Order: sequence, then C-alpha cells, then structure tokens
Amino acid sequence: MFSLRRKLALGFGGLLLIILIIGLRSVSHLSRLGLSIDVILRENYRSVIACQEMKESLERTDSGTLFVLLGQEEPGIDLIRKNESVFKTALDAELNNITLPAEGENARRLRDLFEQYRAVLDKTLESVRPPARGQTIYFAELFPLFNRIKQTADVILQMNQKNMSEANDRARRSAASAKRAMYLLLLGGMVVAVGFVLFTRRGILRPIDRLIQSAEEIKKGNLDLVVPSHSRDEIGRLSAAFNEMAAALRQSRRADQNKLARMQRATEQTFKSLPDAVAIVDPAGKVEVATDTARNVFGLKPETQIRSLPYPWMREMISETFGTARTVSPKTEKMIQQFVDGEEHYFRPEAIPILDHEGLPAGAVLVLKDVTQEREQEELKRGVISTVSHQLNSPLTSIRMAIHLLLDEKAGALTSKQAELLTAARDESDRLSRILSDLLNISRIESGKAGMSFRPILPHNLIFEALEAFSSSCKDRCVNIRAELEEDLPEVRADAAQIGQVFANLLSNALKHTAAGGSVTVRARADDERVTFSVIDTGTGIPEQYLGRIFEPFFRVPDQSPESGAGLGLAIVKEIVEAHGGALKVESRVGEGSVFSFTLPRADRSVEARRMS
Repeated sequence: MFSLRRKLALGFGGLLLIILIIGLRSVSHLSRLGLSIDVILRENYRSVIACQEMKESLERTDSGTLFVLLGQEEPGIDLIRKNESVFKTALDAELNNITLPAEGENARRLRDLFEQYRAVLDKTLESVRPPARGQTIYFAELFPLFNRIKQTADVILQMNQKNMSEANDRARRSAASAKRAMYLLLLGGMVVAVGFVLFTRRGILRPIDRLIQSAEEIKKGNLDLVVPSHSRDEIGRLSAAFNEMAAALRQSRRADQNKLARMQRATEQTFKSLPDAVAIVDPAGKVEVATDTARNVFGLKPETQIRSLPYPWMREMISETFGTARTVSPKTEKMIQQFVDGEEHYFRPEAIPILDHEGLPAGAVLVLKDVTQEREQEELKRGVISTVSHQLNSPLTSIRMAIHLLLDEKAGALTSKQAELLTAARDESDRLSRILSDLLNISRIESGKAGMSFRPILPHNLIFEALEAFSSSCKDRCVNIRAELEEDLPEVRADAAQIGQVFANLLSNALKHTAAGGSVTVRARADDERVTFSVIDTGTGIPEQYLGRIFEPFFRVPDQSPESGAGLGLAIVKEIVEAHGGALKVESRVGEGSVFSFTLPRADRSVEARRMS
C-alpha cells in the first residue's frame, strides 16, 4: 500500500501532467478562437435577422394596404394580417435580444411606432369606402409611419452590424493576448507543482494519523477525548478545531437530549388539543397517542387495539395501509355518522402510513376529519339550486311560449331580422330550459326524491335500446357504432329510464367528439358482484389535467364549442350511477379517445344481500 508521501508525490506529479495537457489543449483552442468568432456574435446576428424580417414584412404589409386601396380587399387583407404576425414575431425576438446600450431605446421606439402604425392601418382599412378617404389617410399618416419604422429598424441593424465588426476585432486581439498569458501561466503552474512535490514535509503525516484515530473514537461515541497539539501550523490549528468540535458535540448532545424531552411532552399536549379526531397506531394495531375528540367520540384511547372497536371500516383501513404503504379511505362509505353530545356529526376518515427510512410502514395516522359543516353547506347549496330552478322554470316557460307564438306569426308578420333574433332567443331559452331541467334532476337524485324504480333488467336490453336511439345519428356522421358483450350476462338491478339517460349522455358525448371514420363501442362484462359497462370512442380525448374535474357540475373542458352543453350531463350521470350503488370512472388520452365505465350491481347478488340482512 502506498504511503501518504508517495501518494502526494504521485498526486502532484499527476497534477503537473494535467496542467501540461490542459495548457497545450488551451493553446490549441485559443489558436482556433479567431476562426470561431461567429459563435460570439450570435446575439447580434439574431438582431440583424430580426430587423431584416421586420423591414421585409413591413413592406409586404404596405403592399397589402395598396392592394386594398386599389379595390383588391381580400388578397390585400390576407397579405396584411400574415405579415403583421411576421413583424410582431421579429419584433418580439428583437425586444428579447437587447445587447447594446442604445438598442433597447430604439427597440421600444420601434414597438411604439408599430403600435401607432397598426392603429392607423386599421383606420385606413375601415375608410376604404370611398377610396379617396382611405388614400388620404394612407399618404397623410400611414406612409410617414412606414418610413419612420424602416428608418428605426435600419438604425438597430447598423448598430448591431457595427458591434459585430468591433467584437470580432476585440476577440481576435483577446485571443492573441490569452495565448501569451497561457504560456506564462503554464510555466508558473509547472514551477508551483514541482515546488509542492519537493517541499512536502514529514510533519504532516503523524498529526494526520492522530486525527484519524480520534475520529474513530468519536465514531464509537467517545466524545471525551482530546487530541494533543504541539504545533502552530495548519495541522496544529486543525487539531485545536477538532478538540473544539468534540466539546461542541458533547454540549450539543446534552442540549438535544433535553430538547427531545421537552418536544416530546409538548407534542403530546399539542396533539391532544387538536380539534379533529386523530390517533397514531403502531404496526400491531394499538393506539399510541390520540386527541381528545378521538378518545371521546370513537374510543381511540392509548393502548386500545383497533380490532376491539366496533368499527369494521377502521380495521380494514388500518390493515390496508400497513399492507400497501399508501393512504387509504373507506371503500363503501364516504362519511361516518356519529352523535356527539346528542348532535349528529359526520366524519371523513383517512389512514396515512408513517414510513421508515426504508419506505416500510412503521405506524399509521388515523385522521377522522369533522365535515359536518361542509355537509350542511352542501345541503344548503342543493336547496338553493333546487329553489332557484323551480322559481325560474315558470317565467321561462312563459317566455318560451311567447317566443314560439311570435315565430308562428300569431301576433303579426315578422321581418327577416326579427325572425332571426327570435330564433336565436328560442334556441337560448330552450338551452336554458335544458339546464334548469338538468339542475332539477341533479337535485332530485341527490335528495333521493327522483322516484327510481329498481327492477332486474338484462344488460343486452339496456344497451341495444340505447344504441338504437343513436344509430341514425352515427350513420349521418359516418361513425361506426357497435356492441361487444359477453355471453350470459346476468341481470342488473336498475331503473331502466335513468340508466337509459346515462347511456344517452355518454353516447352523445362520444359522438360529439368523434370525427367521421371513427368508432364508438359499448362493452359489458360481469364479475362476482357487478356488471361493468364501458363506452369507448376514438375521438379527440380529454387532457389529463381535466380528468379529475369533468364530473363536476358546470365544468367544461376549455376550447370546447358552446354547443357542447352547460357541463351538467356527466354530473347527472355520476349522480344516477351512485344512486344505483355503482361507481363511475374515465380513462382518456388526447388524440386517442376516451373510455367511460360505470358499474351496476347484479340483481341476483342484490337479492342474496337483502336476504342475509
């Protein structure tokens, strides 16, 4: 094994070699620097190109204006709009590439002149009738602005070209100077490296050995050692600093122990005073710490086993959290109803794993958040929506009737403009009526007053009835619609009319967003508890960031056409499916299509469950 002295010698020898190689390479690179000046001048080059593009697009815009003034409006306006965009892009490039002191002022002046030019251009285009007025504005206002913009662009162009030439000369002079300096630095580096190799003293080795031994003792936990120090050089100062570090560690250990004890007591007191029901559970399922609410409402007292409490959902959540190391919520219930001091409260439970340094569950935090106020506010919101919808329905019906009577010319003949306005009013009132109807449906379903009639129904009947209603629309849009069903599908327990509305909404959405030549497929498959229905399309798809919100009332994916609806269809679908005891989900990729799936309980399993209960 090499000694430290030999390692230092080898290290400095390698350093010497490295310095030599780097020096030679640097000289070579600096020699080629004069041939690579264009790299330095890229920013000025971009400004030159931008100015040239602005001048060219401005001239084409001016040509388009002349076309319009000469009566060629359509090609002239096309030429103007196209080159306005080119000018704006080049101007933005210049504004974002200011490299010279006076360039920014000229670029901003150019931007202001262009804004004035656009305003006068719009006024000129609006005044082409009669042509003489447009020509007057053009020669009096627009053409002078055209010349000023070109002159300003020329100033910026010449400024950058001049700077490119000056930078080129400076870079070449700098390259020659750097080459000479590099030779000197290379020689100095070689001398320094040789000096380090020759004048390394033996006194470094022994103090370093003592420091190594002391570090090993500290590693074992011995903080009472003192490293002897007899010199005043760097190694002596390092030994003194090492002794100070050991003393600081001793003091820090005592302070940390005291602080840990204080923090533990404070944490326990703070934890107990939290308003929500929170408990920490160890891997054996025993409660370690719990808030007062958790103790009084759910009996989560320290040392209590979760399995001894009368809450099966709690046992399932804790068990799944330890098994999956993921946050878990109950599968069958959204909220837990409890009575606190004779008052009805609702809690939303959640089990959060506590992971160790290896990512394994070392415990779990059981959080039962009191959502009573949230639930009350939700019920209040539903009541307000239902009341407002009912109150608006009657006057809206009268308005729609009046519009239809006017369109039927019961009150006299209409002009074409009047008929056009009334037709638009009729369409908007019909749309508003559908929105109110959807709101009332959501309100009735949420409140349980929808009057659903559940009975056993074959999935084939539900699907083929839904497909029949859309077959002609699909043919008109050249979209292929088909069903892919498993054999011997069991009956489901459902309200045929409500599930028909679910299929109508899903198929309507699929058809709206599927282009000609695409396809819409309805699938159904059964498992031991439920039947899963899927509506699959090859349409435009839904961006991933919106998938979590598409079932919210009034939410519409941005950039959709106004004819796509008010955003209530999928909210109604969600309420109907959940009222049947099912679940709804969506999978989608932009450009590939979407898959909407929902489940309904099997009729035979529902009967067995009712018998067991």
